[in-house]
Amino acid sequence: MAERALAAEVPADANAHCPGTSSETAGKSEACAGCPNQEICATAPKGPDPDLIAIEQRMRNIKHKILVLSGKGGVGKSTFSAQLAFALAARSKEVGLLDIDICGPSIPKMLGLEGEEIHQSNAGWSPVYVEDNLGVMSIGFMLQNPDDAVIWRGPRKNALIKQFLKDVDWGVIDYLVVDAPPGTSDEHISIAQFLKASNVDGAIIVTTPQEVSIIDVRKEINFCKKVQAACGSSRSSIAHSPLPVAHGLLPVTLCPLRITHCLMPIAYCLLPIVCCLL
Repeated sequence: MAERALAAEVPADANAHCPGTSSETAGKSEACAGCPNQEICATAPKGPDPDLIAIEQRMRNIKHKILVLSGKGGVGKSTFSAQLAFALAARSKEVGLLDIDICGPSIPKMLGLEGEEIHQSNAGWSPVYVEDNLGVMSIGFMLQNPDDAVIWRGPRKNALIKQFLKDVDWGVIDYLVVDAPPGTSDEHISIAQFLKASNVDGAIIVTTPQEVSIIDVRKEINFCKKVQAACGSSRSSIAHSPLPVAHGLLPVTLCPLRITHCLMPIAYCLLPIVCCLL
């Protein structure tokens, strides 16, 4: 179903051969007969989503967009995202760090930004700045209590991610590092759809060396192939096991970026690495 949803906006309970909710034939084709969504699709407005146009315009101010993914939780993905953002900022780059882990935002805690709030201006939402050239955005800044559970279904998650991309005023920056939750679910499909026209530079997949984690990494790689995102891989381990990077899954390159030795150590990571322009 995830593959179908990537090709078009297809409800989870749709009939086989659903044309997608944005299609001109939505709710009207033979494939729609008997579908529980038929009436809604037939009467819904059609045409391009104006929010996607606004996202594309906002993303024009960002030179490079990098997704940080993992198949498994707890492998150091958010740690890597934070250290990558710091490393790029240390090279005098203008950097944004976007946390789209809606149910488990950890970036505010890692960066010592708990209790910070989002401010709004005529230009949009202002990121919380941990350095003069490093801005951060997370749902964690919107919670009254960091222990509050975010119990949202897919549509609400998707709407917030869209709002982050459309309304956050990063200014003109060199890099946007997107810290995604583990897996290949709503958040991943949404970020791939919303940034499809904005030319994401690629994805870095973080994993531990255990086979149980590698299994899920293969799924993450297949996801990247389906959304046409170039992949680089980082093998990380809390035990500092001296195993090779990427387990032969993919070369540690990210075109047009290349992973090279970093200026700062990555916590729990065997190789201190950072994406930098050649």
